[in-house]
Amino acid sequence: MMYADFVTRLNPKTMLIKPGTKISMKDFDPDYKSDFQKSEAKELLQWGVKELAKYQDMLYAQDTYALLIVLQALDAAGKDSTIKHVMSGVNPQGFQVFSFKAPSAEELDHDYLWRSFKALPERGRIGIFNRSYYEEVLVVRVHPELLVKQKLPSQTIDKHIWQQRFEEINNFEKYLVNNGIVVLKFFLNVSKEEQKKRFLKRIELPEKNWKFSTSDARERQFWDEYMKAYEDVFNHTSTEWAPWHVIPADHKWFTRICVAYFIYEKMKSLNLAYPKVSEEHYAEVLRAKEILETEE
Repeated sequence: MMYADFVTRLNPKTMLIKPGTKISMKDFDPDYKSDFQKSEAKELLQWGVKELAKYQDMLYAQDTYALLIVLQALDAAGKDSTIKHVMSGVNPQGFQVFSFKAPSAEELDHDYLWRSFKALPERGRIGIFNRSYYEEVLVVRVHPELLVKQKLPSQTIDKHIWQQRFEEINNFEKYLVNNGIVVLKFFLNVSKEEQKKRFLKRIELPEKNWKFSTSDARERQFWDEYMKAYEDVFNHTSTEWAPWHVIPADHKWFTRICVAYFIYEKMKSLNLAYPKVSEEHYAEVLRAKEILETEE
């Protein structure tokens, strides 16, 4: 496989939201898959998984950077399966996933970023947020009644609160990047029609029933509101230090190679390498080798 040809066909620039630009969700086609075939994409993913495993090993050994992957999407867009397939080759010792549900009573007694701080990956590790602090400008915006449960001072709940949170999130991510935690953000863009198909499959297949909740179907009533909220998020929080990537999600096999590509490129850009040992340490290694070789 010629990597340059793969990138040209993938056309990743169409999935990146350039900081400072204003986009519309209509600009992104959830059904896009370029000219790739499913069988070809599986082979490409296998290659990508091996490459990610090598870079993760160096990331862990170097112990300088951490990688935080933020995955946002509407229900049934394929977040879980993307994590499962793209990260299938990484060492579990250097990898962690946090799924953020509705805030607990303890979490509501803290600021909205508190639980995210607690879940950040250590240096040398890859962390994935399956949903994230962005729920605070998405779900909470679509359902503003949730603000009441956050026990905020009444004077802070006004028309400026969303802009304020955009700025806080941008500053939070800038702080992370300044401290060696690289932030990589993906929105898995599934169409309303494809989501319906996947919901029906979850209902029709007994082994999928556990994945379906009636609340998932109810949230479809707010589809347009969610699209507007996401649009606002992208227009205000796609920054130079943490840009957004909108990934077509109607074809899961294509979604996976896109996500793998961006993670691979980000890891490659960090110039990772195994630590070089000092001369003293290397001398000790040689002495240990000599001892082992002379053992009877």
